[in-house]
Amino acid sequence: MAASQAIDTTIAVVTPENIAFDYQLAGPFRRLPAYLIDVAVRWLMIAIFVVAIFLTGALIDIRLLGPFAIAAALIFYFAISWFYGTLMETYYNGRTIGKWAVGIRAIDVEGRPITGKRAFLRNLLRIADLAPIAAMSTFAEDVPPAFIIPTGMVGLATMLVTRRMQRLGDLAAGTMVIVDERAWKLPIAKVDDPRVPALASFFPGDYRVSRSMARTLAIYTERRHYLTPARRREVARHLTTSLIERFEFRSDIDPDLLMYALYYKTFLADASADLPDLGPLAGYSPLRRDSNKPGKNADLQSTTATATPPPIQPDSPEMTQ
Repeated sequence: MAASQAIDTTIAVVTPENIAFDYQLAGPFRRLPAYLIDVAVRWLMIAIFVVAIFLTGALIDIRLLGPFAIAAALIFYFAISWFYGTLMETYYNGRTIGKWAVGIRAIDVEGRPITGKRAFLRNLLRIADLAPIAAMSTFAEDVPPAFIIPTGMVGLATMLVTRRMQRLGDLAAGTMVIVDERAWKLPIAKVDDPRVPALASFFPGDYRVSRSMARTLAIYTERRHYLTPARRREVARHLTTSLIERFEFRSDIDPDLLMYALYYKTFLADASADLPDLGPLAGYSPLRRDSNKPGKNADLQSTTATATPPPIQPDSPEMTQ
């Protein structure tokens, strides 16, 4: 008999920047507690709303209290049931209160944050995932037939047979649920190249990278020592093309060094610190607008040979393998 193997819940997602991220998929045993918490939150919100309506109605006109309270409660129940998940996932990065409590979130299959359209579609089809519906009277004859419970067998079955553990709503919306990484797992790299803080100073002080770009920078810097200089520049060039155009860096700037400098600015630079000593970059500007300034041509000609950022060599020969 073949030995049983654990189910691999890790999936690799390649971003538009051509960087692969590994995500841990959230299985049914993580998603069920999140769903139950969200159900409890919805019912708590409905209960608070009904109590508020009764208190308000009692102060206005007791004769209108009954019909108005029932109508308002039904409308609020409908709105909460259908739009709670959509609004929470749209504005809170794929999380509801239940997902936040158990540490999971919804993203699209390309690793990007979930959009309002995708959030609406995946929550709209939740009723299909909860099928079939079982009547409580099946298990106890004295229970009224109006009391029903969703079994969720359809959603469970689709999660077990799909590669990304997607229910019907996820398949239709192009989403998946992953375990949320609350903190960076990669260690902060030590930057010992004096050109890096010097080049980082040319980024605008108020520039902030996105969450996905910050993670890309962390992974790239952690793995760059295992790449040859040529491979580093090839990978970094795809990631820095937009940065070079946006901030008007020279076209011959080393993309690997630029990535390293952006990593330094994002994770290590102290915004309140004084400008770094430019050292070998003194008198040199990597910006296109400064390359032909009058009065600096002579300085640039004498310093370019030493100031133009060359590729950073690996720390040791075995790292280039």
